[in-house]
Amino acid sequence: MICEYGVKYLGEGIAKCVALTSLNLFLFGNKIGENGAMYLGEGISKSVTLTSLNLFLSCTRIGDNGAKYLIERITKCATLTFLYLDLSGNSIGENGAKYIGEEIAKCATLIFLNLNLSSNCINDNSVKYLSEGIAICVILISLNLTLFGN
Repeated sequence: MICEYGVKYLGEGIAKCVALTSLNLFLFGNKIGENGAMYLGEGISKSVTLTSLNLFLSCTRIGDNGAKYLIERITKCATLTFLYLDLSGNSIGENGAKYIGEEIAKCATLIFLNLNLSSNCINDNSVKYLSEGIAICVILISLNLTLFGN
């Protein structure tokens, strides 16, 4: 079982990969928590050449704050064009959805977005916040938004 410190080490390693353009991480089912999400996001944010990011973080206990910490850092990747973010089963509610929507709106280069927020605590207001953020991504050509089981 990988916990927050394992993800901290992983984030530190990713931060040193200065020419990284594509990153795929499958961490679902581990107990990384909100601090682990912050550490991982911090490492990813150092990848200034990153264009494609696939993060599978379902059932990792990150919650609203972890989602906030992670997405705030991911959106610092100014060259990101493809984002697949699976945050299903993480007890993310209205506040987490609001953070995600606000930060997605800052992704000026995002063309493909696949966001899975299934089996969380998403409500009508959550969907409103997500939609408002996505609507600002004017060059987005592909969107997959999965919200079942909320």
